Amino acid sequence: MRKFKNILILSSICIILIGAMTLFEYRHQFMNNFFESDRSDYSNYTSRLGALVLNPMDTDKVRRNIQVKNKEVEDYRHYNGSLSEQISDINVHYKEKIAEAKDAKATSVVKALTAERDKEIKKITKTFEDDKYVRAQIKKLKIEEIDRYAKNLEEGKQEFLNNFDYVAYELTDLSTGQTYTHGNMQDPALYTQKYDGKQQVLELPGIDDESSWTTSNDMTTESRGISYDLTDIVPSVSHSYKGEIRVSKTAFQNSPQYQEYQSFYIHKILLIALWILSVIAVLALVSNRPLKINVNNDHFLFHTIHKWPIDIRLAIIGVSGMGMIIDLFILSDFLANSSFNMFVEYFKIMVAILILYLFVWFITVQLQLLIEDMNTEEKRLSAYKKTLCFRILEGIRYLFWSMSLILQAMALLIVIFLAGVGIAIAAPYANELIVIYFFLFITVAIPTIIIFLHRISYINEIMKQTEEMAEGRLNSEIKVRGRSVFAKHATNLNRLREGVRISLSEQAKSERLKTELITNVSHDLRTPLTSIITYTDLLKNPDLTEDERNSYIMILDKKSQRLKTLIEDLFEVSKMASGNIELQKQKVDLNQLLQQALGEHEEDMEKADMTFRVHITDEIVMAYVDGQKWWRVLDNLIINALKYTMEGTRVYISLEKVGQDAQFVIKNITKYELGDQNVEELYERFKRADASRHTEGSGLGLAIAQSIVDLHGGRMEITVDGDLFKVTVNVPIVS
Repeated sequence: MRKFKNILILSSICIILIGAMTLFEYRHQFMNNFFESDRSDYSNYTSRLGALVLNPMDTDKVRRNIQVKNKEVEDYRHYNGSLSEQISDINVHYKEKIAEAKDAKATSVVKALTAERDKEIKKITKTFEDDKYVRAQIKKLKIEEIDRYAKNLEEGKQEFLNNFDYVAYELTDLSTGQTYTHGNMQDPALYTQKYDGKQQVLELPGIDDESSWTTSNDMTTESRGISYDLTDIVPSVSHSYKGEIRVSKTAFQNSPQYQEYQSFYIHKILLIALWILSVIAVLALVSNRPLKINVNNDHFLFHTIHKWPIDIRLAIIGVSGMGMIIDLFILSDFLANSSFNMFVEYFKIMVAILILYLFVWFITVQLQLLIEDMNTEEKRLSAYKKTLCFRILEGIRYLFWSMSLILQAMALLIVIFLAGVGIAIAAPYANELIVIYFFLFITVAIPTIIIFLHRISYINEIMKQTEEMAEGRLNSEIKVRGRSVFAKHATNLNRLREGVRISLSEQAKSERLKTELITNVSHDLRTPLTSIITYTDLLKNPDLTEDERNSYIMILDKKSQRLKTLIEDLFEVSKMASGNIELQKQKVDLNQLLQQALGEHEEDMEKADMTFRVHITDEIVMAYVDGQKWWRVLDNLIINALKYTMEGTRVYISLEKVGQDAQFVIKNITKYELGDQNVEELYERFKRADASRHTEGSGLGLAIAQSIVDLHGGRMEITVDGDLFKVTVNVPIVS
């Protein structure tokens, strides 16, 4: 059942294609009557009837009215050049002949040649001096043309009447009123054409093109380049007629054209039937959806093609499509022009149909498989990356990256090529070109080869040191020589070497910080956890007093809160680092937010043995931030100052506009010596200036603040000058 469905679908497609092609090629021919098609001689009849029969040329009158144009006179004269040029050519032409006759002592021949030469010169001279003579010569040529045309008309008339003896007419000349009749107008007619003289008029030309065909006026010595258009000699006066032309049925059946007539209608019926069948096939395909051919993907042919790149498969489909179109042209020609009276013709049609079926089957299946292989974005992207075009483009996209290298390579190839060609050319000429060749070889070829070998040596050196870099030896730097593309490459490799070295240093630093992180996290988590375990064991003692029990519970609560804070801060900074946090941004007055943050810590600031100097600009400073998160930044920095500022010193806090940013600055003198500590490490999690870790806190304050600032597209910078610790935070402002 599946195979039958496949055959039905493919056959329907073939019928549609054949019908579309024949309709495209032959619709104008077979939609008309036979006598109006290009297969009939009727149009030839009407085009020649006037010149041959109804209004033939008056030869004597045409001869009398011959005109010669001035341009024709000049063309006739100057066909072979000016007078001096033509006389010179004649003298040259006869000079050698006369000399040969003199050498042979043929006096009579010399006299004859001399007389002939003088006659030619006299004729040419007269042509340039006597207009009347020239016009007579041209007129003579035109009369010859007219006589030849008249003779052709006379010869063609009888042949014309014999060939179209099945045509009868009764026509009246609209200008003269004269009526012309021919044949029996009462016979039954296969075709009738009427002309009412108003809307339909028969225009018959006065010149018969077929009778004017000749080669007598080609560019010959006799015509001297004058090629005459017959319409310039014979007046082409068209005549208009009304009346009727009939094709006699009885007479036409006995004419040679009758067989063509029968063939025409046989092909017409065949093609109309084919077009109707094509419409039925279209309806059948539309009603049988989905149109899908059952394909055996494991078939060797399809399995092999399926592995090929998409562009190759498209090219195969394109070539197959071109083959199919060619086959359709051939098949449509067979169907429209074959006589169907020979077995060979039927065989050709069947072979063409079979080839078309195979093409349709192959193309349909390939398109179906192609659609299945590209029905998702992922498949299309994968298929694109596997295409041959993509691979070629990938392979050559860096070809012209360095034009200097391309030009050098081309120059080298050209020099080597010319050196090889030069020796082949110069070798046969030992005395002339060989000297020039060796000079160029020494001054051009040898220096070019030396420069090339020098560059090769430099490339090998670069490759050797690159190999050392790959093995981990990063101490030796590649020497940069000159300003060539190889020198630039060496510079880039040195930068890469330095980058790898820095990367390894950063990796070592990262390993160290990771170790410190584990140590610090363990310490900060173990301290409250140890206290919780200790006081929990103490609470198990039944002899505790109520005051002692309450004291232990308070300590447990404090340590639990400490442990909770540590864990919450750790989760928060992890979420920020991974970007797994949403900001609820809105326009916020940063002045007001800073005042609120300072108000929260007003009591702690009064108790602390330090002085706070706060400067807030009078301007409204608005920023597009998450108010809660930005408050956390300010809170962490203020808490950091309260914890780590030396007693008896000042803390400076300011907020002002700087350009398009709001700039928050807090600076203080640290109670712990920072020494030569790397400032960047202060951003790290659990990193404290208090190395002994005696202060309260998670050690995540600066890390959290840094993450929040980064999420807002701002900048946070820490600077240390001795014991002076300064934090600067910038965030874009909005109007």
